[in-house]
Amino acid sequence: MSEAQLFDIMRQALLIAVRISAPMLAVALVAGVVIGLFQALTSVQEMTLTFVPKVGLMLAVFWVTMSFMTTALTDFYVDQIIPLVESH
Repeated sequence: MSEAQLFDIMRQALLIAVRISAPMLAVALVAGVVIGLFQALTSVQEMTLTFVPKVGLMLAVFWVTMSFMTTALTDFYVDQIIPLVESH
């Protein structure tokens, strides 16, 4: 395997990782901002108020996007990694 192939596969793997993690990170960001605004407006400073809804929303998004994540990872593995291993 050449250096160019290695860098190309690493670039593609990082792109897949970003695409897979983007929905959960976006939900965590939006939930954090909304809860932070709510806490600032109401002066409620409860730690579980930030943690529990954020984790619940992230679990829901993970459950909804599991098929997308699995498909993206298996497609990358089948299209990129297996042919690379079989050629050696």
